[in-house]
Amino acid sequence: MHEERIREIYPELDIDHSEVIDLGQNNDVLIVNDNLVFRFPKYVEGIKKLKKETEVLEQIKGKLSLSIPYPQYRSMEPNEVGKVFTGYKRIEGTPLWPYMMKNIHNEDRIASQLVQFLTELHSQPVDSFEIEKKSAEDVRNAIVDLYGKFKDKLFPYMNETSKSEIDHNFERFLSNKELLSFNTVLTHGDFGASNILWDSKREEVTGIIDFGETEIGDPAYDFAGLLSSYGQPFVKRSLSMYPDGEKIFERMTFYKSTFALQEALHGVENNDREAFESGMRGYR
Repeated sequence: MHEERIREIYPELDIDHSEVIDLGQNNDVLIVNDNLVFRFPKYVEGIKKLKKETEVLEQIKGKLSLSIPYPQYRSMEPNEVGKVFTGYKRIEGTPLWPYMMKNIHNEDRIASQLVQFLTELHSQPVDSFEIEKKSAEDVRNAIVDLYGKFKDKLFPYMNETSKSEIDHNFERFLSNKELLSFNTVLTHGDFGASNILWDSKREEVTGIIDFGETEIGDPAYDFAGLLSSYGQPFVKRSLSMYPDGEKIFERMTFYKSTFALQEALHGVENNDREAFESGMRGYR
């Protein structure tokens, strides 16, 4: 079905073969001729994200030290699942999965590359982007909203201990006004292992993919993605290389604590049983 859509929009593109490599949470991913990556959003909400992502990628092209996707193929209309897609040249490398870190000889080199990338990304002038501008207060309000959704949609499935721990975690975080005083920046939004590509022979990062969650928000959120993937020692090392990195630690740790529940919430809202069960593990 997806290959037919690509042929319809780009009849001049010679497709020898195609392969579905990833049925991800938000997008179907199709590899064409081994060197092109096409992404088809699964949900209407995903279409909005793809359009936002495409605009951001247009503006940051050539401004970052690592390779990022450039959507040279695109179909944005009609606004329907299965019709909308983008396609870009495949970036060299494979995901830097957490278990691979154990065999890396120079973690500092990896940390330095990732921090340089985030520093560059977070330094982009936010006024130039035609996406929603969020202040620290807006970020706080979004956390309040997320907390409400957890209570409404996930608490009915949880044990009492889990509910109490989540209440304490959110209320302690939201009551700390000093903690929620920061400048918002352009973030990647899903800065974890599956979106960090590397070359195992050269032991270096080659590119960053999937900007579907990009937004103007808290820089700590990107480090929370690293924390979730690679653990505290690696991220502490990374934060020591980032401007005022010590101020990020507590917010980063809080965000990371919400990731599993966000997956469960996605499952509830999109009728994705696997995501729900995965996210709720340990809370029932």
